[in-house]
Amino acid sequence: MSAHLDFVKKNAAYAETFDSGHLAVHPTKKLLILTCMDARIDCYTSLGIELGEAHIVRNAGGCAREAFRSILISQRLLGTREIAVFHHTRCGMLTFTSPQLREIIKSEAKSESSDAQEEIAKTVDSIDFLDFSDLEESVKDDVKFLQENPLVLNETKVTGWIYDTEKGTVKQVV
Repeated sequence: MSAHLDFVKKNAAYAETFDSGHLAVHPTKKLLILTCMDARIDCYTSLGIELGEAHIVRNAGGCAREAFRSILISQRLLGTREIAVFHHTRCGMLTFTSPQLREIIKSEAKSESSDAQEEIAKTVDSIDFLDFSDLEESVKDDVKFLQENPLVLNETKVTGWIYDTEKGTVKQVV
């Protein structure tokens, strides 16, 4: 059974008690949290953040370079002045390299026509999957990228964190 088949039913139950229509579009804490798309991470509960207080930007690995468009919009149009970068233990990004993932994708395309295989290879070879092998260094690299980027507003406070997926705890790295 596909997960999407429950959306309408689950949404109807949610809508019955919905009371957040009054929230402003600008996050009240002027905070943007950048984290991984990992389904084990509940940013709101684990950090004590309420709906409307922060922007939550998620992608594979919580990568600042990939999230940069959203960060700029959040800062320039919606007033955020603090960015908290969260990476986490047992992250899938630690389990592969870009060349390995490229080969997996190309190998899975072998049933395609030769033209399709060529197009897939060309496309996948152009993608930087932004893999990393050291969790703490990846946090430091993302914080440095944001701190040194001239498009990030000067008064922005940028911090870096690691969330432990086994314990539910956070540790500040930067």
